[in-house]
Amino acid sequence: MADFDTAREGTPWTRRLALAGFSLFVLAMAGIIQLSSTLTSIEATLPPTPDAATLPVSAAVSDRNGQLLRPFTTVDGRWRLPVDRAAVDPRFLEMLIGYEDRNFASHDGIAWSSMARAASQFVGAGGRVVSGGSTLTMQVARLIEGEPTRNLWGKLRQMVHADRLEHELSKDQIIDLYLTLAPYGGNIEGVRAASLAYFGKEPARLTTAEAALLVALPQSPEARRPDRDPVAAQRSRDMVLDRLVSMGALAEEEAVAAKREPVPVARREFPMLAAHMAQQAVKAQPTARNVSLTIDKQLQDALERLAAGRARILDPKVSIAIVAADIHTGEVLASVGSAGLFATQSAGFVDMTSAIRSPGSTLKPLIYGLAFELGLAHPESLIEDRPTAFGAYVPVNFDGFSRGTVSIHDALTESLNIPAVVVLDAVGPARLVSRLRRAHADPRLPVNTAPSLAVGLGGVGITLRDLVSVYAAIGNGGVPVNLHDGIKAQEPAKLSAPVLDSVAAWYVSDILADVPPPLNGSPGRIAYKTGTSYGYRDAWAIGFDGNTVVGVWVGRPDGAPVPGLSGIVGAAPILFEAFDRLGNRKAPLPRAPAGAIFASNTELPAPLRRFRHPDEDMVARVSTPEIAFPADGVDVELGLGSGGVSPLMVKVRNGVPPFTYFANGAPIGRPEFARQSSWKPDGPGYVTLSVVDAAGRGDTVTVFLN
Repeated sequence: MADFDTAREGTPWTRRLALAGFSLFVLAMAGIIQLSSTLTSIEATLPPTPDAATLPVSAAVSDRNGQLLRPFTTVDGRWRLPVDRAAVDPRFLEMLIGYEDRNFASHDGIAWSSMARAASQFVGAGGRVVSGGSTLTMQVARLIEGEPTRNLWGKLRQMVHADRLEHELSKDQIIDLYLTLAPYGGNIEGVRAASLAYFGKEPARLTTAEAALLVALPQSPEARRPDRDPVAAQRSRDMVLDRLVSMGALAEEEAVAAKREPVPVARREFPMLAAHMAQQAVKAQPTARNVSLTIDKQLQDALERLAAGRARILDPKVSIAIVAADIHTGEVLASVGSAGLFATQSAGFVDMTSAIRSPGSTLKPLIYGLAFELGLAHPESLIEDRPTAFGAYVPVNFDGFSRGTVSIHDALTESLNIPAVVVLDAVGPARLVSRLRRAHADPRLPVNTAPSLAVGLGGVGITLRDLVSVYAAIGNGGVPVNLHDGIKAQEPAKLSAPVLDSVAAWYVSDILADVPPPLNGSPGRIAYKTGTSYGYRDAWAIGFDGNTVVGVWVGRPDGAPVPGLSGIVGAAPILFEAFDRLGNRKAPLPRAPAGAIFASNTELPAPLRRFRHPDEDMVARVSTPEIAFPADGVDVELGLGSGGVSPLMVKVRNGVPPFTYFANGAPIGRPEFARQSSWKPDGPGYVTLSVVDAAGRGDTVTVFLN
């Protein structure tokens, strides 16, 4: 017992140190085992590693050149646009890495020296986090999880997550995630959305001051938001500039100049061009991150401004739609669905480019084109513009007057209704509808009805886009053009029957180039046609040059009449202004193809000098002359009882000129092709008036003259 006690008393210090060391070893091993278990449990709960290329982002609709037309928020209402390193100003990337993580390229996700500094500051501050020591990779880990890391446990989890990211992603992929997820205040996420929101431009080209602000904001996005506290935003931006100067990453002169640049004080609206088409595109491709359309952003913007400005002048309830397309490729270059998406009075949310409306007179060019193709007429052929009945259908001209004998050229340039219906009766309404369909249009007829003569004057439903397709075919030498916009995959071009033969299409184009322009236009620039639907509900103007076809519709989306609205007054000026905005796309109209006949009426072959309806029996039925005034059995007051001698006007409709007029069996003149004649009676009393046309058909009335 004593020996044991003596042994204990004589325990050497080395044994005590060994015992202490062993104890520390045991504690360290236990700590390591515990830490390993903790790290394993943390790693097991980490979310899957995302890829910036598949991260949920806002759908971005772009134009033919990749310029943003309209972005959409994510499902949770955030502006988070797809972006990668290639789309960002390299100077911004240099400043970001220089300020946030100088060793980003070399570390494995954790900068231990920074972590040691942060730990020392934590201890010195009595357990309060002073600096995070986070690398860009650790910040990406925090952004992925969406949880704050202002405590040791959160920091440890962030480090574990960063380690995984470094092992599963490349440095470029990590940067792309940061560029996409970094917070910039409110519902703005990612450098692209921030650049658009605060500077109104893509981040591909930033000033030094803009880049510094975008570097500073994610550190405290709400406190530094320039739209809420521009002073704090400027202070944080300047802090970034100063630090970059102290590091030698930025010249002092450049920093001083950048500090003079004002910070934005409000958020800008995101682009919303081609709003209706963009919405259709996203609906058609709901999983797409980037959707490209054939739209030209510059032209789209110009035409939207034009439509909005003109609508304000016309009527707050009036909307305007415009479609512009390439005649040769069919690519839609601009599509303005309304005068403003948020114009409540004019139902701006309704896309009027696809609304089914009455086309008015806009189908007349195709009617005459069919007559040219079938050999029934030439532009210089003569045709009668006189009141003509087709059964119960009696068309009249827009102004209510008849011109008598006119050339088909003039009948089309003056948009006379009666000659157009006569020609349509000859070529057939069914053929007209068939050719519309060849042009990739979709004319809508009343249910269970066949095409009738009313189709030629607007008795059919059609869209603006369809009309543009029809006129594109005419401008393309009669070859149909399939309009496409990028919303749906373009099918390979298929050979299809022409809408018109090349000569007929050129005849139509040449005539339309002679249509008198509105006050703001000059003649001969474009081939165009106007139209006005029944009741002044729709005003149209469709035209083309050698490259581009443009269609304009003006009216109320609810179909209500707009008194005084017409194609020449309401739509044609907009059409000519639209062509003014085409820039370098302008091109002269094509030259005549082989086979076109250049001749006056008297030089034409005899069958083409006058339009002849192929159904002579039908012509006989509708061509019997009638005395339109005075009517049979009426009293006509000429003042004869008081000694006055006023002439009696005799007016005739139908029939084939020249006409011979008779009073009580005696000729009273033969005024060639005129449809009226004057006669001075000898005194009051009954008189029998007669008229005989060139075919020997006649009409007689008896009236009493006072």
